[in-house]
Amino acid sequence: MKNDKNKQSRRKFFSKAVPAAIGTIGGVGLVAQSCKQAGNSGEKVTLLSQDGTLVEVDQSALPQAPYRPMPPKEAREGIPGKHFVMVVDLARCRNARKCVKACDHHHQLTPDRPFIKVLRMQDNKASAPYWMPKKCFHCDNPPCVKVCPVGATYKRSDGLVLVDNERCIGCRFCMAACPYSARVFNWGEPKNQKMNHPYSPETSTPSQIGTVEKCDFCPDMLRQDKVPHCITACPNGALYFGDKIADSVTNGSETVRLSTLLRDKAAYRYHEELGTEPNVYYLPPVDRAFPFKEAPEGQPS
Repeated sequence: MKNDKNKQSRRKFFSKAVPAAIGTIGGVGLVAQSCKQAGNSGEKVTLLSQDGTLVEVDQSALPQAPYRPMPPKEAREGIPGKHFVMVVDLARCRNARKCVKACDHHHQLTPDRPFIKVLRMQDNKASAPYWMPKKCFHCDNPPCVKVCPVGATYKRSDGLVLVDNERCIGCRFCMAACPYSARVFNWGEPKNQKMNHPYSPETSTPSQIGTVEKCDFCPDMLRQDKVPHCITACPNGALYFGDKIADSVTNGSETVRLSTLLRDKAAYRYHEELGTEPNVYYLPPVDRAFPFKEAPEGQPS
């Protein structure tokens, strides 16, 4: 009898918690990436409930809709009511490069043209070095968009800057205009052309030789209310992603208010004086979680 009562109480909890958590997806707009759990529980996802607590539920409890990559024309339309941002906590980065590997795998990139670079930085001779992940900053005032002669690179309403490789003519004007060197050029054949879906600027695959590519913030994941692959791949929670309008960001394990994080941690934007209005913020490398270690020999830094 006691077990029956426990089962009934659990059913009551999930009957209330799951719809409440699902209802907040529209507000937060992001779900931590699903992951395998121990035992027979299957696929699990973490949702933010209405009272601000995290609720773990079965993937099967969520409404499922088959995902299809957006064609180039539809991909130019941003996700309504969203403005995506990223926050990088430099105190937590130890150059594990898991974000780089996850990005390379998802976008089928070769080692010579990664979308994410982890740079060895040192502010002055007296200060200690630190590691700085750098990717496209998805600027609100992007110079790259202004110089493209064919409209191959464009700014969406949700803050993302994407590249349509079916329009790109390989002139590389955008690469010259970008002050952050965030773009790469496909000089050779892509790693894997055998894709089971047509080309979409939201997946950046399949790649095309003679065109420009860059970090795209994984719009295909965002369409499914999931965070980009680099966020959940980071073992130290250094990368946060979320919606500026909802004032919420997550690193896959914790969800915090964007405004509070930026204010309390003295956030800044890289070369903000250029007027590009980046949508990537950095938290200074203070109270570091790890001592600095030089990159292994042969690793780009």
